Amino acid sequence: MDDRLLPAGPVGRTPEPGADVTAATLPDNPWEKWGWAFAAIWLVFLAFPVIAVLDSDVGVPAKGVALVCIAGFAVANVLGYSSRLSPWWALGLMLVLALATVPVIGIGVISFTPYLAILSALELPGPWWKWAVGLWAAFPLLSLLDIDGFPTFFFLMLWPVMIGGVMLRLFGEREYLANAALREHAVVIERERVARDVHDVLGHSLTALSVKAELAARLVDVDPARAKEELESIQATARQALAEVRATVGGLRAGNLEAELAAAPRVLADAGVSTRVVGGVADTDPRHRALLAWVLRESVTNVVRHARAGSVEIELGPRGIVVTDDGVGLTGPEGNGLRGMRERVSGVGGTLSVAPADPGTRVEVGLP
Repeated sequence: MDDRLLPAGPVGRTPEPGADVTAATLPDNPWEKWGWAFAAIWLVFLAFPVIAVLDSDVGVPAKGVALVCIAGFAVANVLGYSSRLSPWWALGLMLVLALATVPVIGIGVISFTPYLAILSALELPGPWWKWAVGLWAAFPLLSLLDIDGFPTFFFLMLWPVMIGGVMLRLFGEREYLANAALREHAVVIERERVARDVHDVLGHSLTALSVKAELAARLVDVDPARAKEELESIQATARQALAEVRATVGGLRAGNLEAELAAAPRVLADAGVSTRVVGGVADTDPRHRALLAWVLRESVTNVVRHARAGSVEIELGPRGIVVTDDGVGLTGPEGNGLRGMRERVSGVGGTLSVAPADPGTRVEVGLP
């Protein structure tokens, strides 16, 4: 695992400057905001060194100093989980204050190691947290020396706490990487959506512009008035295409089946293709009308571009749409338009069938 891909802490903290992060930082995590409060709860276990101080044989001034050091240790520990104090500084202060209690509680200073280990595990950047936790985890082994009657195997009480902190760090890292992967996947999906929509919008619009321009060129000498109308229609189509591209990039465009059903015969007529429509918008499932609009648009574009057809039949029904032409039939591999159409249809659990129509091609979309 490359620790450069991880935040300073395992739970969504903003990455350090210069870190190589391949996805957006995670949203605020409750631990980042309230970690200090959770840390404060565990301060109750500082009762052990406090009791050790009170039970020691040293004088009252020494006990007072030791208790102040323990209080400072607690404050530094809580601040280490907040943004007010660097975890490095917090660990340094905690270590100095803990060592200051050694003349009073002796080997009992081991009681502080879980706090040092957990703060290191949760707040230090990689790979330093691993080395720090390993160092703190080694100190409880001193209990095996049975110094001053300190409980043997005391490390068995402290290690589970330290292991818990390590597990929190590891789970946090996995969560971070999983969320980063999900975000990258969402970006890829959005890019594919924009690319597919732009292809459909521009493919249809540019095809219509090409047909209208050819028609205007043929009419400019024989029917100037009609040619002027076609040129004005070209301007309107170009403006509409620009607006649709902008809406597509902004994620605001949705297919309008009624508008596409009205536009299809006009586009086909400009290309010299007659249109027969069976059924209407009211016969379709309202849930899928936006999808059917995209399918109809792409089908009409393909007919104008490739089919060299004389007529087209568009059949609408509650189960989907069928577009049949009497052109040259299927030729060549499947293009981007059909692939995009297939992705749209499969995305809602439908099926797309492109088959010969004898003559021509039959495009059928079945929806759930």
